[in-house]
Amino acid sequence: MKKTRGYDNTFQTLKVKHKRLLIAVINDCFQKHYPQEAPVELLPNRSVLVSEGSKGVVDIEDRENDCVLKIGEDYYLVEVQTYDDENMAIRIAEYTFIFGRDYAQEQAEREKVENKLIGQGYPYQGRVTMHIPHFTVIYIKPTERTPRYTEITYAFPDGREITYSEKNVFLSDLTKEEIIEKKLYAYIPFYIARYERELSTEKNYQKALEDLAFFRDKMIELHQNRELTGDELTDLGDFVNTIVVHITDGNNLEKEATSIMGGKVLETKSERLRREGREEERDILADAIARIKNGEKTEDIINSGIDPQTVEKAVDIVQLFLG
Repeated sequence: MKKTRGYDNTFQTLKVKHKRLLIAVINDCFQKHYPQEAPVELLPNRSVLVSEGSKGVVDIEDRENDCVLKIGEDYYLVEVQTYDDENMAIRIAEYTFIFGRDYAQEQAEREKVENKLIGQGYPYQGRVTMHIPHFTVIYIKPTERTPRYTEITYAFPDGREITYSEKNVFLSDLTKEEIIEKKLYAYIPFYIARYERELSTEKNYQKALEDLAFFRDKMIELHQNRELTGDELTDLGDFVNTIVVHITDGNNLEKEATSIMGGKVLETKSERLRREGREEERDILADAIARIKNGEKTEDIINSGIDPQTVEKAVDIVQLFLG
């Protein structure tokens, strides 16, 4: 049985709460060089197509893509796919058309306002330019049948054809070291999918646990080096466990596997910290975490000038990932 909601829900949450992490994904997919702190705009991903259905009844179909981002003046459509989908190219064509249509409508409205301000009439109504965004499909569990490229060909009545293609991403191609080296931290929760059979059957799973420990240690190190925020650190750990729980589905391995990242969390820690108003400056918190990891007593850390609340949170984070 193919269950995908664990993967889908994780990506949907990640893109909303931590869209900064998608910058490295865009850089890697499209050979861009955006800085990690570049402004990212997450655009609406729902639209409607109206068509005539059976017996003359009008069908109104809700369309939802995974993610449309705007960075600078460029637009990117990112679709995350768990399994092969024979209709994926059609879906991408549909999503890009909807984007182009909506973009053209916005441009037309903007031109009308601008022309009115300068005393001109309506813009020319007999022409439209369809802007197509960059696009890619990220396959979490590709197979030998999964296409390396998604290609769209537009065929016109006069015989002309325009073909445009973009390369897909196979997460199974990436090693854990490459994910860290390229700063592809958004892929960390999905990496463990390559061990789905081992974790679900509880056979030959030791390598999966070792890789979980690898990411745990690297994430803490990245936080100490201020490459991951406190929110990103804790939520990525929770996202990993969401996928682990999705795969193990309550079997005997679930507790051991989730304990590596700190156990099953019903609410992300960053949400709890914000709700209780106890978020601290991340550089002070990172320093406290490093000192606790090195074996320094909490009393000594408090006596050095770091307030007790920050030390307590640092202890929680260390216990969450190393306890």
